[in-house]
Amino acid sequence: MKKANQTNARFVVEKGQPFPFGALLTKTGCNFAVRAPDAEQVAICIYDADENELSCQQLQFRNGAIWYGHIAGFTKGMMYGIRAKGEYAPEHGLYFDPNKLLIDPYAKSLNRPIIWNNRLYEGDSQAMIPKAIPVDGDAFDWQNTSKPQHPDADMILYEAHVKGFTNLLDEMPKKLRGTYLGLAHESSINYLKELGITSIQLLPVSTFMSEAWLTDRGLSNYWGYNPINFFAPDPRYAVKDAYHEFKIMVRELHKAGIEVILDVVFNHTAESGGDGPILSFRGLDNRSSYWFAHHEHKADYTHYLNHSGCGNAVNLDDPDTLAFVLDSLRHWVEEMHVDGFRFDLAVTLGREVDGFKPNGAFLKSVYQDPVLRHCKFIAEPWDVGLGGYQLGQFPNNWLECNDRYRDSMRSFWRGDAGYLGDFATRLMGSRDIFHGDRRQPHASVNFITYHDGFTLHDLVTYEQRHNEANKENSRDGHGHNISANYGVEGETKDVAINKLRRRQQRNFLATLLLSRGVPHLLAGDEIARTQQGNNNAYCQDSEISWIDWQLSNHSRHQLKFVKQLINLRKSHPILNRYCVQDDPFYKGSERVNVAWLAPSGKAMTHGEWHDPSTQCVSIWLKPANAGSEELQLLLIFNACQAPQDFQLPASSRWKVLLDSDAEDGMKSTRISAGHYQVQQRSVVVLGGRVIK
Repeated sequence: MKKANQTNARFVVEKGQPFPFGALLTKTGCNFAVRAPDAEQVAICIYDADENELSCQQLQFRNGAIWYGHIAGFTKGMMYGIRAKGEYAPEHGLYFDPNKLLIDPYAKSLNRPIIWNNRLYEGDSQAMIPKAIPVDGDAFDWQNTSKPQHPDADMILYEAHVKGFTNLLDEMPKKLRGTYLGLAHESSINYLKELGITSIQLLPVSTFMSEAWLTDRGLSNYWGYNPINFFAPDPRYAVKDAYHEFKIMVRELHKAGIEVILDVVFNHTAESGGDGPILSFRGLDNRSSYWFAHHEHKADYTHYLNHSGCGNAVNLDDPDTLAFVLDSLRHWVEEMHVDGFRFDLAVTLGREVDGFKPNGAFLKSVYQDPVLRHCKFIAEPWDVGLGGYQLGQFPNNWLECNDRYRDSMRSFWRGDAGYLGDFATRLMGSRDIFHGDRRQPHASVNFITYHDGFTLHDLVTYEQRHNEANKENSRDGHGHNISANYGVEGETKDVAINKLRRRQQRNFLATLLLSRGVPHLLAGDEIARTQQGNNNAYCQDSEISWIDWQLSNHSRHQLKFVKQLINLRKSHPILNRYCVQDDPFYKGSERVNVAWLAPSGKAMTHGEWHDPSTQCVSIWLKPANAGSEELQLLLIFNACQAPQDFQLPASSRWKVLLDSDAEDGMKSTRISAGHYQVQQRSVVVLGGRVIK
């Protein structure tokens, strides 16, 4: 890497324009606009394709907090970084250091991943810092594709990691494994289509950096929850050009009718606390970018608030930071064509000086934004700050990850006493949390497993976390997993235990797909993927995290079972497009008669609901329209450790649509004498037409 000739005559700084932020190629050069309100000087360092520095040109024009200028002679293919000069006074929140090359916060494409290297960071950091590449957003051919726009009621949400999904896929060309193009490959897309997925939720793809202490241990932030740029797709998932290849991925998924939801992390950055590196925001506008403690109404810039648990918290109560985040979201929607976002630790985004506000500035801004208001928004409705748990408190156009659903369903199927009532409430959409007078019936994103925690296989195989590979003596990760091993910790050859474990997985999957709300399926659960008991695999870029596509017979049966379930949900609208009698949201439309029945066939009594030993129930779903040709459904859930004989309503002719006692869910059992025996710890779905 060669140092620049600072007075290179081929580049001339002209006045240009203070907007848009970032870099904009023109016929004669490139316009740059950088926000750095407290800087004394801002310069653009120009690099060739080999990262040789060609020149470093000061932006000589200023409009308030914005430094700008048009650099004539800057041509397509060149790259850049930013240097800012000013006071270095951390006690005043100022970290200006001209030795630190900075990533433009508005950079849309970077030439390589950012990897922490203490030796390269010390002194002049340009060798460590990736260079930004100006892009021409209008050059991409979208081939007339349009966004699928699936209604919330139809969504089947599938959470996946770009690399982990494709890295071991045999049908995938080796050079495409672990990349955006790998996810765009026909083998990936055909699998998702055959499974029945409508929407893929990708773990973070914005440019991120692994923490220094992880790098020192030979690990990495595999999940990507440590961002340093909110615009540029991370180059580590690219074959050559992340910006272009990400667009190809979105286009091909849209062609297949699959939405793309991005997991975005606007709650903190990789610059961490006061002892963290100067990489981007801190070197340009530290005081506006982050939350700080206040004493006697004055900011204490030596104390970063840490609502995220990652060293800092992004301050969306600041109007400039808020505008920056909104610009990022609009970029992903308009330029990259994504369909929506899942917001990590979303409570941080709604925080103001005195705490979280359901009508805070960010939440109001996206609600009224003409580009964003029609996108899908999913909140992780908590952070680690004071008052950080806010499930059910987001605006009515948001969906929310429902951890109470997860805990209730895990407890019920584990056999914990006294969970039947809570199980029924969660099954019907958690309307105690997402109130029917203002929240849609699908506001609840239901999940049994998420990326952070056990996989479904491990949930029924381990009672303790086994995170030794993380090199923290298994102290990391959650200790309250509501899991069970059914007699042996870890893998076993015991036939009876393995049979029960497989059936419990099917019970969880059936419950998830039969519940009211948006079902969230963790990639690999449909084939019983294991992480070997690791419930916090965030730092495992290894076989622990990658999906193993070498399927056993049992995995193939489970995959067939999940396909049957998804098809069942899609084939019977009564499962996902209904409103019970006392729910005012739809005010009379699409109502369904719902009856809760005991094994006797009679309505559940108050005593049965509140008896801690009651662990089975059936739900009879009938179209309210008497003339409907739609099939009635009887959903039977038996968490007891013994078979239960259920008397069936006599008004219908019933047939078995699904039985989790079978490996693939299919039974040819004939129903006679008006009853059906449900095996221990099983889910059964019966369909019937009214006898006329």
